[in-house]
Amino acid sequence: MKFRKYNGVLPGFWPAFSYTILYLTLIVLVPLSAVSLKAVTGSWAHFSDTLASPLVLAAFRVSLGTSLVAGLLSVAAGLLVAWVLVRYEFPAKRIADALVDLPFALPTAVAGIALTSLYTENGWIGRLFVPFGIKIAFTQIGIVIALTFIGLPFVVRSVQPVLADLDAELEEAAASLGASRWQTFLRVILPILRPALLTGFALAFARALGEYGSVIFISGNLPMRTQIVPLLIVAKLEQYDYAGAAAIASVMLVISFALLLGISILERRSRRFAEKEAV
Repeated sequence: MKFRKYNGVLPGFWPAFSYTILYLTLIVLVPLSAVSLKAVTGSWAHFSDTLASPLVLAAFRVSLGTSLVAGLLSVAAGLLVAWVLVRYEFPAKRIADALVDLPFALPTAVAGIALTSLYTENGWIGRLFVPFGIKIAFTQIGIVIALTFIGLPFVVRSVQPVLADLDAELEEAAASLGASRWQTFLRVILPILRPALLTGFALAFARALGEYGSVIFISGNLPMRTQIVPLLIVAKLEQYDYAGAAAIASVMLVISFALLLGISILERRSRRFAEKEAV
C-alpha cells in the first residue's frame, strides 16, 4: 500500500497518523472495549436476563422512539432556523445566532430544571395545555421537547454553512424555467442540503440517545413509561449491578454505532447524487 505525500504545516504523515491512532486508542477504543468486557464478565444468563427484562425493553423503546421523533423535529426546526439566519436580515440577528449555541454551553441539569419549570401543570407554558387535558412534563412529550432543545443546534450548525454557500443563481435559473418556489426548494435546494441535514440528524439523534441531564427532571423517571436507558444504567450502577449496567451500555453502543454508520453511508451516497445532479 502506498501513501500519498502532502506538503503542509503538519510534521508529516506518520507522526500525524500515529497521534491519531494513539488518540483513538486511548480516548475511544479502550473505554468502549472496557464496557464490552465488563458486560461479558458476568454469566451469559445474567446478560440475557438483563436485556430481556420488560423494564429494559420499555426503556429502549422510550429512548429510541423519543430520540427519533426529537431528531426529526430538530431537522425541521433546524432547517427553518438556519434559513432565517442566512436569508434574512433583522434586528438582533447576531444575538439570535448566538442563542442557537446556548444548549452547547448550558449545563444539561440547568436546562432540565428550566424546561420542567416551564412545562409542568403550573408552569408558564404547561398551564396553557391543562384545559385541553394535555400533560407535558413527566410524559414522553416532555422528553421529546428536552431532546429537541439539545439537538437543534447540531442541525442548525450543519445546515447553515451549506445554505450560506448556496449560489442564488441556481434558484434564479429554476424560477426563470418556470419552477414554483416549492418546486425550486424540493428539486434544487433540498438535494444540496440533504447531506448536511443527514449529518445534523445523526448528531442530534446520537446526542439524544445518550442524553441524561436535561431529561432526568422533565421525564419523572417513571418505570415502563418515561424511564430512558441512560437513567436505567444509572439505576443499575446505584444497585451495584455493574455487569447489568455494562450489558445495557454495550447494546446502546452497538445501536449507536450501527445507526451512525448507516447514516454516514446514506450521507455519502446523497452527496454523490447531489454532485451528479449538479454536473
